[in-house]
Amino acid sequence: MNRCLPLFSPSAALWRWIVLATLFACSCAASANPGVRPFPKNSLRGVMQITQPPTMLLNGKAARLSPGARIHTEKNMIVVSGSLIGKNLLVNYVLDPQGMVHEVWILTAIEAQQPMPSAAPKSNYVTDFDTPAKGSAPAASTPASGPH
Repeated sequence: MNRCLPLFSPSAALWRWIVLATLFACSCAASANPGVRPFPKNSLRGVMQITQPPTMLLNGKAARLSPGARIHTEKNMIVVSGSLIGKNLLVNYVLDPQGMVHEVWILTAIEAQQPMPSAAPKSNYVTDFDTPAKGSAPAASTPASGPH
């Protein structure tokens, strides 16, 4: 008694087509790029140029890649910094607690159009000196009077 299905039976062929169709659908869904990768909330945007790894220029200022820094290409693949020497690239990046660049994402054209914060420092408070009233100059400070 043969319990195995014949190689070319209709039911075996149907199962093969179902498996192949499922694998093809999964591979297409995995390779589809939604256009914009999710970036951490603390990521900043800038222009990166690798001068001599691990040193680099970030927005025209000297910076350094941290040990174990990761650089993601437009296709989200990891690339070594030596392959990017001399190229000016628009990137999103994250700094580590020591101020070194820890993670970098090279942006696609669609991602570059998304608004992101830059590395420009922003103050969380405003003083009278920062925004003087119209028609008046900021008050000059006077030394305290009293015995010296």
